[in-house]
Order: sequence, then structure tokens, then C-alpha cells
Amino acid sequence: MTLPVAILAGGLATRLGPLVAETPKALIDVAGRPFIEHQLLWLARCGATRVVLCVGYLGEKIQAALGDGSRFGIQLQYAFDGPKLLGTGGALRRARPSLGARFLILYGDSYLDCDCAAVEKSFLESGQIGKMGLMTVLQNDKRWDTSNVLFENGQIVRYDKRNPSAEMRHIDYGLGALAAEAFDAYPDGGIVDLATIYEGLVERKQMAGFEVTKRFYEIGSPGGLEETRRYFHGKG
Repeated sequence: MTLPVAILAGGLATRLGPLVAETPKALIDVAGRPFIEHQLLWLARCGATRVVLCVGYLGEKIQAALGDGSRFGIQLQYAFDGPKLLGTGGALRRARPSLGARFLILYGDSYLDCDCAAVEKSFLESGQIGKMGLMTVLQNDKRWDTSNVLFENGQIVRYDKRNPSAEMRHIDYGLGALAAEAFDAYPDGGIVDLATIYEGLVERKQMAGFEVTKRFYEIGSPGGLEETRRYFHGKG
């Protein structure tokens, strides 16, 4: 892999209550190691060599725990939230100097099992036909969360997290990619969520789609955390 990967790990994780009173979500124990280590080990297996962690709440603890990433075979950099929280899209925009022209994006509370290198290849190829973003999608059928993507004939027709429609059967899987120009439509210093950027790209037909088949795991909720722990314990 040649592109850097941004991990959005700055959230407050309010749904986890006392579990994150003094521990950032990324460092919650999952099967004997901090959750983010599972993410980094997966990325290393995929061939990633550089990761930029977008951190905020207790971000200094994440930096102290992971250091420069050398023990994972990955170069780690950190982009800290400023005094004003600007949303997930704003966090990525703040990290642009470290991310460069094109990069992959991973949510800090999701564990995925897909071919990250194949996603990167598809994104780079889609750029040749004018796409500025790529979203991985999973046929969800409301099994693991609310389906929010209308995906037909290999194309993302509609994406809407706030107002999903009945015909949507897919879900945003949690691994995406963006070109830096995707931020040009939004003013510097403004609050913007990554979902808003994705929705704009879909509307302008500048978002490629990549369908995966294996389910995701998440630690953003107490139930999801316990399920993810069971998954890793089952892997031994």
C-alpha cells in the first residue's frame, strides 16, 4: 500500500459511560490488548506503512501508549483536535498536511476484515475517471445497524445517515478514501462531518463504491464492545 491511513480516534465515546472516564475509547481492552492495536495489526497485514491518528479526548494517552508505531511496522503520526471541535470532517481537514493528496479513512471504533490494499487500488483507479472519494459498503439488510446506502449495479446511488429510506439495503462499512480536493467545497474553520462530505460526493457522482462481504465489529456501544470482545476471544 502506498497511501496513508487516517484513523478518526478523537470522539468522546459518551455511550460507554464510566469505561472512558479516564481511558480513551481507542485504548479500551479487547482480548488482552488496546482496541487500536488490533486495528494497527490489521493495517500492517494489509501492507499499510503510515497511519495518521486524529485524536482529541485523552489523545496524549494514545500517543504515550503507541509511540511512533515502530513495533507494529507502521509510522505513526498524530493530529490533535484544536480548541474548537470541528467534527470528523474538520479533524481530517486539520490533518491534511500529514495526509497529502489522497488517503484512506478508518473509524476509530470499527474493526474490519477486508482487503485494504484492494480498496486502495480501486480508489486510485476511480480517480482516473473523476472520483474524489470511495466508500466501502456491506449488504446489511438492517442486521447490524440501520442500512443507509442505496447501492445498485456497483454504484452508490444515495447515502443518507439521517434519513435512510426503505429501499436501502447496504451500509457504510467504515473504510473510505478521499482526495484532498473533496474539502474545497467547505470553508476552513467550519464544522463539518465526514458523512456530509460523503453525501455531497454521492450527489455530485464523485463517489466510487466498493462492496465487501464480511461483517464489521464496533466498540462504540456497550453491546458492540462485548460482541467484539467475544469475536477476538474466539480467534484465540
